Amino acid sequence: MISVGDQLPDATLTVIGENGPEQVQLSDKLKGRKIVLFAVPGAFTSTCHSAHVPSFIRTKDQFAAKGVEEIICLAGNDPFVMNIWGENTGATEAGITMLSDAECTLTEAIGMRLDVPSAGLIGRSLRYAMLVEDGEVKVLNKEENPGQCELSAGEGLLESMG
Repeated sequence: MISVGDQLPDATLTVIGENGPEQVQLSDKLKGRKIVLFAVPGAFTSTCHSAHVPSFIRTKDQFAAKGVEEIICLAGNDPFVMNIWGENTGATEAGITMLSDAECTLTEAIGMRLDVPSAGLIGRSLRYAMLVEDGEVKVLNKEENPGQCELSAGEGLLESMG
């Protein structure tokens, strides 16, 4: 599992652009930049929808004041679902980037894969939030229980940043 001090591996993720699905290289988002990346088990699932995404909408300005250039939400859902979810939650309007890791490429590479067949969640992500500077993980807050959203919430990550 990835930890503080590690470099995030590159991965090809997907976003819905003006003309449909577009590939995004994670390395392009990271190079020379300070970003926040948070991941959720699933779009529209209760904790992700009512707690996790809203926490980053609430704290967006506080992150910007600390030099964070972009906040990225990552999930194993397809890019169409991520796009609609971003619109539905207000995350897109708030400037949060909604990226799809539908093939679980990044999630598996960093040891964060979650499978809960009984809930219909296969190839999803554990709940976490991280501060990344020029590709290096500076702060990593992972929830012990994916149903919780405290350490990985916007406020929890801000507190860990000091």
